[in-house]
Amino acid sequence: MTQHAVTRPIDQCPACGDSNLTPFYAKDGVASHSCLLMDDEAEALTFPKGDLRIVFCQNCAFVFNTHYNGSLAAYSARYEETQAFSPLFRDFARDLAKRWVEKYNLHDSSVLELGCGKGEFLVNMIEEGAGSGIGIDPGVHPERIDPALESRITWIADYYGPKYSHLKADAVVCRHTMEHISPVGDWMRDIRAAIGDQPDTVVLFELPDVLRILEEAAYWDVYYEHCSYFSAGSLARLFRATGFEVLEITREYDDQYLVIEARPTATPAPGEPLAIEDDLDRLRASLEPFEQSVAASLATWADEIRTVRARGGRVAIWGSGSKGVSFFAGLGETARSVDYAVDINPYKHGKFMAGSGHRIVAPEQLAADRPELVIVMNPIYLTEIGELLQSLGVRTDLRAV
Repeated sequence: MTQHAVTRPIDQCPACGDSNLTPFYAKDGVASHSCLLMDDEAEALTFPKGDLRIVFCQNCAFVFNTHYNGSLAAYSARYEETQAFSPLFRDFARDLAKRWVEKYNLHDSSVLELGCGKGEFLVNMIEEGAGSGIGIDPGVHPERIDPALESRITWIADYYGPKYSHLKADAVVCRHTMEHISPVGDWMRDIRAAIGDQPDTVVLFELPDVLRILEEAAYWDVYYEHCSYFSAGSLARLFRATGFEVLEITREYDDQYLVIEARPTATPAPGEPLAIEDDLDRLRASLEPFEQSVAASLATWADEIRTVRARGGRVAIWGSGSKGVSFFAGLGETARSVDYAVDINPYKHGKFMAGSGHRIVAPEQLAADRPELVIVMNPIYLTEIGELLQSLGVRTDLRAV
């Protein structure tokens, strides 16, 4: 990640510089961080907030928050974003690492990961055959990594930026970080400049797909930390415009994520567009109904929660990260009727969610409380969660947003 501050609304697209921007979603007073661990409810309720003003660039289809203020960013060791406690996510990450190592012959090669989080994916790359790695992230926790890999991986607890342009590698990897970057054009140009005259370097990124977010009105995936939103088309256009040849773009993880594979080039905008990039009409068609669809979904959930509470039942959400924070922000006062958030990440247990102040508990809490309704923040985990609840002897109405 890279740290930056914006103190006034952004009036030009950070990806292409165009000013033909169409606003389509707004929300005030959302927590400026979703995955920072709060030690008590009071701290969580008074956590700094920012506003969402989400716009669509008519020129390149990039979607972003014009009111994002990077000075509110506080990524640190308290930031707990990892999804690696999910067996499903772990399998996906390991398979992706294996695929990249084999596809680009990264055996015994070096890997630089920008925004490496807790470092699990870089470990996956090493375990699948890469030779060495450098991971950069202000929230990295090297003590969680197998000490046997200590000699092969260097950890840097910092934001990535031009001061690290001297770091070279055979592969530059970046997963679920670029959506946290506001000046995306500048950031990609910095990466291209750092690679320099190394045309064989492979650049491998993964990030959320905004087309799915818009078409499904997935408001739980729209929050302050995510200031930038890409479709396959806008992502490819940015890569080409900043000096990269796009090799492949795919949708992964039940079409929630985009994976782009590229190499540096000296030729401006090389290559013909891929079929997956043809998404402008679908994106534009999804803008107008988005806010109304979001309001309808939130109203339905609010009614369901109030109905359960009126008959004395308990309600919980499953997933205390960004999606949960966004869901509670959308519910407003009704969020107070939800008892707590469940999470499988043990580092979160006993902590509190920024903004709403909900306590985070372990799955075992459900065996004691027997909630009537559990709302899952990501439908891809329904089966995994259902199996865990069955093993705990918990029977409940388990549904996804």
